[in-house]
Amino acid sequence: MYHRTDLVYVYDGTFDGFLCCVFDAVLHKRFPVQIFKEEDDEIPALLPLHTVATDEAQAKRVRRSIPEKISPEALSLLKRAFLTCLPQKEVHMLRFILKGYHAGEKLLHDLTDNDVHALLGAVQHMGTEAHLLEGFVRFSDVGGALVAEIEPKNQVLPLIAGHFAGRFSGERFMIFDRTHCSALLHDEHGLRIVPAQQVELPPAGHDEWQYRALWKQFFETIAIDVRRNPRCQRTLMPLRYRGVMTEHQNFDAKTMWDAARNPGLPGEEQRYENRKTLARI
Repeated sequence: MYHRTDLVYVYDGTFDGFLCCVFDAVLHKRFPVQIFKEEDDEIPALLPLHTVATDEAQAKRVRRSIPEKISPEALSLLKRAFLTCLPQKEVHMLRFILKGYHAGEKLLHDLTDNDVHALLGAVQHMGTEAHLLEGFVRFSDVGGALVAEIEPKNQVLPLIAGHFAGRFSGERFMIFDRTHCSALLHDEHGLRIVPAQQVELPPAGHDEWQYRALWKQFFETIAIDVRRNPRCQRTLMPLRYRGVMTEHQNFDAKTMWDAARNPGLPGEEQRYENRKTLARI
């Protein structure tokens, strides 16, 4: 039996760190009231804190136990759930593991369980977001490399990495995740995800402005005004994705064409000031 406590677990934010929280909970037969990452701002000050150090040996023991006592699918679900934006996902994951140690594989199929339902729903939401971003990412040419920025709710870079690596296998590119301060890099050294402390790009060049103008003009021209349906468009292209999409920037195609022909126009300078910083950390 696990007794509930008023302890708040604090860990380093890694998946191995979370597994060490599971190890600590099982070892002491206690269940924390909340689990926070070290960088979280909302860590409560009135409750006792317990910092869980990341221990590789402990993490390996828990990682090995999940497929053995529950199922390999359970470990896969936990890895994906860890990337989601589900509030207090660590508490749901901990409860899922502890219940799975007793119930076994059948827990995965119990959709009436609150934790199973929450984790599966969060993973589905993340999958939908990743699928949409595969079509919504807009790249710009910066010094011969393709650069894009996204603002996802979930940590989708591991999910979309394979798609873009296959699509642009011969290109150098970077996709910067503003929300989670990380970047997906693809170059001669391979494909990797790295922390991004700060990324500042130079103003767009002449050719880049022409490409942006062409894309925006195409977007504005292909639409049929009398059949415009903003509600349907918001369903297919939600508003929260548009802040980093070229066709939805506050510049009409004519202004962009003028900027392309004359890079010294004030409009371009203002646009650069508005978008020059990809990351603010």
